[in-house]
Amino acid sequence: MPDALLSLLTTMRSDPASSYRTWFLTESRFRSFRSIRMGIKRVTVDIDSGTFGNTYRGSRLEEVMQTIVVQGRATATSDCVLWWRPKLRSPDIYENPDHQRAFGRLLDVCLNTTDEQHIISAIRRLDALGIRGLGPSCANLLYFLHPTVLPLYSEAIVRGFYRLTNEIVRCGRWSDYFTMRCSLIRLNTRYRRLLSADLGAVCSLLYDVGTGRYPAPPRELAHDNLPFPPVVPHRFWSRSDTMTQQLDCDHTKVQEWLRDLGLCVGFDVWVAPNDRSKALGSGRLGDRCVSDLACIGDEPCADVIRFIDILWLNPSSGRIVAAFEVEHTTSIVSGWVRLVTLAHWPEPQPLEGLFIVAPDSRQKEVAAQMSLPIATSPAAPPVFYLPYSILYEKLEVFAQSRTAIDMLKAASCDIRSMT
Repeated sequence: MPDALLSLLTTMRSDPASSYRTWFLTESRFRSFRSIRMGIKRVTVDIDSGTFGNTYRGSRLEEVMQTIVVQGRATATSDCVLWWRPKLRSPDIYENPDHQRAFGRLLDVCLNTTDEQHIISAIRRLDALGIRGLGPSCANLLYFLHPTVLPLYSEAIVRGFYRLTNEIVRCGRWSDYFTMRCSLIRLNTRYRRLLSADLGAVCSLLYDVGTGRYPAPPRELAHDNLPFPPVVPHRFWSRSDTMTQQLDCDHTKVQEWLRDLGLCVGFDVWVAPNDRSKALGSGRLGDRCVSDLACIGDEPCADVIRFIDILWLNPSSGRIVAAFEVEHTTSIVSGWVRLVTLAHWPEPQPLEGLFIVAPDSRQKEVAAQMSLPIATSPAAPPVFYLPYSILYEKLEVFAQSRTAIDMLKAASCDIRSMT
């Protein structure tokens, strides 16, 4: 079956009237980044000094918006102006000095860091204040500071996203914006050869699909080829206090968290064959996961690897990057043996993390079972104990990171140090 999305991307790149060609590839877009950045810096200075004022008209912020608007008029059709114009005329930063300063702090962070997590944390802090008018339309401004981290956002882009994925995200909510961003990063990773590290390229595609310039691939043809995982469940963003305290979950539920997290951060995911058919809502645990693990070859003990609960694979090479054994009630040692077998496999894998995921209540049991000299030896590969509570409470943070494995290791405990 041909890759329907690949064909669509090829059409976009060759179409002289596409937004990709009329906006993304133009010199005016490249030149605008520096002037927009300098304009935003002046906005933060005005806010910090108390001279920003209490109206949009005549403010430094209006100057920045005009730079963006003129860029749209110069490079695309007139309706394209609305694509990149953040609706910042009416937010509650003109009447409320505290809100104005909070907005200034966000801009200052984004101006002075390239760290993805710092940027996302700053947005979360602003969102927590509930300032009217500073929802994801603000992301269209921040895009010009961090085009490889934050995509554009508009009704047309959201509509295009829905037509490609059949997943509904709502305009006006940061949680939905970050949900869409996860899928766009995965798409961008899979088709980087035809797109760009700059997320403006994939937004160009969504915009043209959303405005009807290109029809979306028929879902019955494209479903298996589209690289989008299910949208991050809203539990990632709004969790039950009861569940946070009690973590009343089972082996399958934890596998689901790890599956969705792996898909969100851009990996292909393998689920152990004996677990793929387990029911989850209206689907199965193995939905959207790979069905072949060719990277381990046909060694006699290959099933030891195939029955690891969750594997994350590099989507380009198909090789294993991270492995997770969920030990809800079963022996910790048996899971550890499977992970170590993978680490010493004849076909080397680019492993970045090996994890035992178990309930918090089993921490002492983990330490006791892993006190064997072979497990604590400096020569043993590092295997990390990840408690359920840490995984659950930080799913949102992990899901937004391009270095999720490093963050998982930082939040875990090296088993060798537990005894």
